[in-house]
Amino acid sequence: MITAFHAKYYAHELTRLACGDDVDRLSTSLFDASVDLNPHQIEAALFALRSPLSKGVVLADEVGLGKTIEAGLVLCQFWSERKRRLIVVCPAALRRQWAAELAEKFNLPVQILDAQTVRQLRKTGTLNPFDQRAVLILSYHYASRLEDALRAVPWDLVVMDEAHKLRNSHQRSHRMGQTLRRTFDGRRKLLLTATPLQNSLMELYGLASLIDEHLFGDDKAFRKQYLNSGADHGELRQRLTPFIKRNLRKQVLEYIRYTERRAITQPFTPSDDEQRLYDALSAFLLREEAFSLPKRQRHLTTLILRKLLASSSPAVAGTLERIHARLLALRDGQLPESTLIDELIDEDDLDDDYQEALEDAEDDAQDTPEATEQARLDDEISELAQYIDWARAIQTDGKTAQLLTALELGFQAMAQTGAARKAIIFTESRRTQSYLRDFLTANGFAGKLVAFNGDNKDTEATAIYQQWLADNQGNDKVTGSRPVDQRTALIEHFRDAAEIMIATEAAAEGVNLQFCSLVINYDLPWNPQRIEQRIGRCHRYGQKHDVVVVNFVNTRNQADQRVLELLTDKFKLFDGVFGASDEVLGRIESGIDFESRILSIYQSCRTETEIEQAFAALQQEMETDIAARMDETRQLLIEHFDEDIHDLLRLQLDRARERLDAVGRLFWALTRYALAERATFEETAPRFTLREPPDPAIPQGRYRLIRDPANVTDDGSEHLYRLTHPLGEHVLSAGQSAITPLAEVRFDISRHPTKLSVIEALKGERGWLALDLLAIETLQREEHLVFTAATDAGESLDRETCEKLFHCEAADHPTPLVGMTTPRALEDNARRQAEATISRIIDANNRFFQEERDKLEKWAEDKIFAAEQALQDTKSKLRALKRESRQAVSTEEQHALQVRIRETEREQRRQRQAIFDVEDEINDQRDTLIDALEQRLQQRTEIQRLFTIRWNVV
Repeated sequence: MITAFHAKYYAHELTRLACGDDVDRLSTSLFDASVDLNPHQIEAALFALRSPLSKGVVLADEVGLGKTIEAGLVLCQFWSERKRRLIVVCPAALRRQWAAELAEKFNLPVQILDAQTVRQLRKTGTLNPFDQRAVLILSYHYASRLEDALRAVPWDLVVMDEAHKLRNSHQRSHRMGQTLRRTFDGRRKLLLTATPLQNSLMELYGLASLIDEHLFGDDKAFRKQYLNSGADHGELRQRLTPFIKRNLRKQVLEYIRYTERRAITQPFTPSDDEQRLYDALSAFLLREEAFSLPKRQRHLTTLILRKLLASSSPAVAGTLERIHARLLALRDGQLPESTLIDELIDEDDLDDDYQEALEDAEDDAQDTPEATEQARLDDEISELAQYIDWARAIQTDGKTAQLLTALELGFQAMAQTGAARKAIIFTESRRTQSYLRDFLTANGFAGKLVAFNGDNKDTEATAIYQQWLADNQGNDKVTGSRPVDQRTALIEHFRDAAEIMIATEAAAEGVNLQFCSLVINYDLPWNPQRIEQRIGRCHRYGQKHDVVVVNFVNTRNQADQRVLELLTDKFKLFDGVFGASDEVLGRIESGIDFESRILSIYQSCRTETEIEQAFAALQQEMETDIAARMDETRQLLIEHFDEDIHDLLRLQLDRARERLDAVGRLFWALTRYALAERATFEETAPRFTLREPPDPAIPQGRYRLIRDPANVTDDGSEHLYRLTHPLGEHVLSAGQSAITPLAEVRFDISRHPTKLSVIEALKGERGWLALDLLAIETLQREEHLVFTAATDAGESLDRETCEKLFHCEAADHPTPLVGMTTPRALEDNARRQAEATISRIIDANNRFFQEERDKLEKWAEDKIFAAEQALQDTKSKLRALKRESRQAVSTEEQHALQVRIRETEREQRRQRQAIFDVEDEINDQRDTLIDALEQRLQQRTEIQRLFTIRWNVV
């Protein structure tokens, strides 16, 4: 058994605030996270946490290495340290993925905020939606519209995903970047991007200035210093090293196994009736005047209609019926309040990118037609009715007829690798989803299907959800949020009972389908980022089989064929170990913009030759014409090529595992102590049944330690037990407050399951031991446990010996020592131990201070260099003007040049006089910043005696 002294030591060891880049700093987040330990991710998280003076870093791992996990570790650690004003800003399409990852893997409360959610929160009494006990997740567009509200929050950490979208934020023309720079100025940031440097070194400058305006001087100075021939890239690398970290795939293949992607192309030939409908509607979409296409949102409307036109005949028919109904209302002067695009996005479950593009567009105002236009409107209504009839007359279109073949080919390919018979079919239309479900039900897959979309409110989905609730009643899986739980229910039903999931884009966001290895793009998006997201639901870390990707291609449509060719050959989406190149995907600033480029080809090209030339031009534009030079620069500046990197990563992994093993042992022993009267513990696995909860909010039932060394399979009936669970927090608090008066503790070495040589050497010895909690407030608060111990013979015990002493159980209850006092020598030694610890901390903080001071010195030099360079530029300009003057042939030209020379000479004198003022001003700013740093170095120290014992070893 352990004593109250053990419990107090264990509890304080598990909760003390560590700092810097030691693995101990990540103990809580690593222990509580439901993730495998990958050493490069631990290293990256520690890099982000390293300096308390840092305003942020960029984590720039190549795609597929888990930057979200790295950021999740940092967010989890901040949360455990009670720094809980946390926000993630990301592309709209990634919000749900972030929410799912943080909730499932790190048990963090999350809240996605958008305009609708904020309105609902305020209606229910939440006056400030940004002041919540949760990690907030916002899209870039929405965050940029809330500058004043977000600036008012003292964020502890701002995570920006896909940060390359802001690499030009230093430019005044980059409105979103400028807004977000102001919004989060002075807040600590964590930027995530696989493509920090692609076309120009100025992209690194843009990311640096977004994090810390004192990393470099102004952009002109940066260009002069590092973009000219002969630039000192060695110095630039040195300045970038504390700010950006990039891991490469080839460095981690020892730890991470990736499967391959295997592409299958399934051709189909539309019938003559389908082709007639396609040609007619294509011509209709090319008209300059059409009541069906609102002028102000014509481009976006046409884009959506083009996508639905390629989906299925039911999708076309349903969309045309919606437009037809609106035209009838327009004719009668009864237009609905919602726009056509709003209705299309909602009815067909289109992805969030379209919604964002709609929010950025002007309102769609459509007036009642003039009397002279009434006849044209009637003709258009009749025309649409004809197209609707054509679409409804098509029973099974050519692509659907090939779906069964595609499924069979895919399942055959999977059978060769032993993969489960699971397939996900992606469509861009909810109408097509319903059509495919009916078709597959009638063709051998009845009872083997599940549909997944944005609301999941159909009868079948509701029944699956209700059954899942009944099966998981009282289980931690049930969050209480219907949308979250319903998604979980449908995914588990797909995993356990169904063969095929038919999904809209909603399933491309934030779901883990690694148990499935067949992806069918029934509708192929034009947006490569969206395709990568789809495939990434299955082809991800943890996938055990090669992933088969099936794409359909229309043999009667040259443009469709060229789109697939572009996505296959240029973007490398469908083959290989890693899929889409991060270098290429990073060049696409907006998926909608790229889709618009393809739309323009469909809209403007008539012949095969025109289509061929247009796609060739687009592909040429996408070529990395300066890739070779930038690859060299990237490798020089931001890629780590230390030959010992594998050894370093292995050491980091070993240290992390050792620390987590220690955390698990301490936490489990403390739990058995604190809950001895309330729970029944199993002997074969770290599990227990809680009979009497210490708080009504803590549920009864079986609990399983999240890091179960026995690796016993979870049957879904247990609560995950972690440090941050309310029960875990109760146990830690009970240990911290354990009553520990002066007493004698007899440590029993004979009961220890392994050999402890240093403790066995003390068998029969006696002595004194004190444990102090040393808390120091300097750059940040950090806590250290300081052992002081000695034998009665005066031999001191080191920290490792003291720790191992407390690995031993106590023989019986401690014996109180009433009236005794501790030896003076023990107290003197404790004071010296504390002073030595404080000295080490001061040395570490001085290193951080010196790094920050050096950074500010460099910044000041950059600013002065810019001022001096401006004077040099004026001198060069003056020399050029004088040369021109000597060569002037007319009086008028000579006079004009003399005027410019006098103006330039005045500018030169002004700059000479001003340069000293500039130096003084910049040096004053630097000194002010350094003074502020020195103020932060002022330390406050607290020493709390946790207990003193008289010990002996038996």
